[in-house]
Order: sequence, then C-alpha cells, then structure tokens
Amino acid sequence: MIIWLASYPKSGNTWLRSIISSLVYTEDGLFGFELLNKIPQFPSQKYFKEFTNDFTNIHEIKKLWIAAQNKINLDNKIKFFKTHQINCKIDGFNFTNKLNTLATIYIVRDPRSLVNSISNHYDKSVEDAKEFLITPKTQGSSKSIHNLKTGQVVTLIGNWSENYKFWKQNNENFLLIKYENLLKNIDNELEKIVVFLKKYIDFDVNDRKLQNIINTTNFHNLKKMEEEGSFNENAYTESLNKKINFFYQGPENNWKSKLESKIVDEINLKFKHEMIELGYL
Repeated sequence: MIIWLASYPKSGNTWLRSIISSLVYTEDGLFGFELLNKIPQFPSQKYFKEFTNDFTNIHEIKKLWIAAQNKINLDNKIKFFKTHQINCKIDGFNFTNKLNTLATIYIVRDPRSLVNSISNHYDKSVEDAKEFLITPKTQGSSKSIHNLKTGQVVTLIGNWSENYKFWKQNNENFLLIKYENLLKNIDNELEKIVVFLKKYIDFDVNDRKLQNIINTTNFHNLKKMEEEGSFNENAYTESLNKKINFFYQGPENNWKSKLESKIVDEINLKFKHEMIELGYL
C-alpha cells in the first residue's frame, strides 16, 4: 500500500522526501540525492503506459488512477509516493482509495511564502505567481516535448487551499507537517514523523542517525549539493533555455519584506479560513 507525501508545489515536499528516504532507506541517516528515487512521483508516465499513451488528457487519466495504483500494489509491499495531485473525485473516479492508500503525510507552507518560490520555479512574474497560487491549476496538460521528456502526466493540483483541504478531509491516517515548523524545530518534527511511520513500517532509529539526517538534509546542504550538480529534478525554462535552481531561498524567503501589501491582502482574503486554521493568520 501507499504512504503519500502530498503537498502543494514548492511547499517542502522534496525536503520531506529527503528526510524520510534517509530515515527509512539508510542505516546511518546520511542523505544523497539518489535516495529520492526511492520515493517517486505519482502520477507519472511509467505507471500509466500499459493503459494509455494519452498522458495529457485528464478525462483519460482520471479513469486510470486506481488501475495504476492497483498494479503498483500487486506486490503487497508498503511504498512511498510524492504527489501534488489533489485527492479528489471526478465524475465518479477517485484519485485513490482505502485499498491503495495506507497513510498520508501532508506538508503545508504559508501561501505568502510560496509566491516568490513559484515565481522562481516556474519563471513567472510575482503577479502571475500569485494568480497561479489562488486559481485552481492543472499541470502537465500541455503536449510539449518537455512534458514528455520529464515523464509528466496531467495532474490536478487545485489552488493552495483546495490541495490542503482535499487531502485532509479524505484521509483517515493523516499527519500534517508545517514547513515553518521544520525550519524552527526540526528535532520535534522529525520525532513526529518517526512516531507516525513506526505505526506502519519498521526501521532503525538512533540519535546518531537522526542527527545525520538533520545535518545532511538541511536547506544549505541540499542547495550546495545541487550547485555541485547532483540534483536532477530542476524545472526547465524555455524562455531562458536553462534549468532553474530548485533550492532557491529556503529559510531566507521572507514574504514580509518581499511582497507588496496588495498581494498579501489578496492572499489573506482568499485563504482566510485555512490560514487561520493553520495559524498563519
């Protein structure tokens, strides 16, 4: 069965994957980017290619979400998948179900901090990044060479609040991790993750391993490793004809000094209920 690592884009999913892959798939907790292969993305082409070659058509893909997961789970083993897909039902077709989903860890990030990250990652203006955040979105619907090369399958991500709400309300075994808490108190959040995962899988934990995880998965180390060329999940921008740095500002991304008050006010109004619930307002 699947343990999902779910999030809205640029909310810390890769950081979470780094932590969990080091925790579960190493003895010493030392992270290397090759470990991310242990937690692949869903949906992606390799899980659908036996069913269809129409990877950019949501009306085709929605019919195959469960079939693809059924096939993944034929070995009856527990595995992790990263996703930005909203946990929805479309025309009677569920993204996932209880037969395929064991648990979910959802990482959420203050939407005001996401604006600059989205602007950088998708090569958008700040205004366009704000619109991306507040307007329901679909990724991978374009039949571009880039999408085909990266193995992308059409993915419904919704807007920031929809992504969070759909995963929270449609999942019984659910752990919420706030990106900001990972920054403030990684020891405490790591302990939460260990306790949660121990309910489903067995892995060794000791103080030295946990400290190695903290040291090797911190933002500055991940950014350094990316600069050394060992990261291959960067987004590609056609306008600049190059890959964009994935690890951009991290803890130095301070929306209070970077965003115009008009944009802040619009986000606060749009997501007021969820931001209050999560302690962002």
